[in-house]
Amino acid sequence: MLEAVSTVSKWAIPVFLALVLVIGTLRRVEVFESFVAGAEQGFGLAVKIIPFLVAMIVAISIFRASGAMDILVTVVSPVFNLIGAPAEVLPHAVMRPLSGGAALGIASELIKEHGPDSLIGILVSTMQGSTDTTFYILTLYFGSVGIRKYRYAIASGLTADLTTLFASIFIVTLLYAHLS
Repeated sequence: MLEAVSTVSKWAIPVFLALVLVIGTLRRVEVFESFVAGAEQGFGLAVKIIPFLVAMIVAISIFRASGAMDILVTVVSPVFNLIGAPAEVLPHAVMRPLSGGAALGIASELIKEHGPDSLIGILVSTMQGSTDTTFYILTLYFGSVGIRKYRYAIASGLTADLTTLFASIFIVTLLYAHLS
């Protein structure tokens, strides 16, 4: 069974691409011209989102360099200790809604320091996989298409982030309490 899944995964993308070309040709679509037009639109969109991306990167850098991250971690640490979660994962929990790359860097450092099979390693991996970059999504995607009123999207996104954070803590500490 594992060999079949491996074979299918190796061939899925090439077969899909070939299928698109064959169906496009049978329907008399100018496949290459359509591809070039799509690439041109993609390039235009990339140029349009660069200011939003730069603004987000600068804001995250200011947040970390100013010491605001450390202050926030210090303030929220007692809550984490109260619910039985290791405070070491708090910087990841704070950074994840802001930047996937920065959160992945924090997760990598924690895994390197504590090990992938430790409670902290499993918890930060679960958090990395179950939460999303709410502010990045709102800044980049909403900004690029001109959505200006996204108050409810922020509340929904942060509620989802908090829910998955607490669910990750609950499930991981329940299943892996013996590792602490």
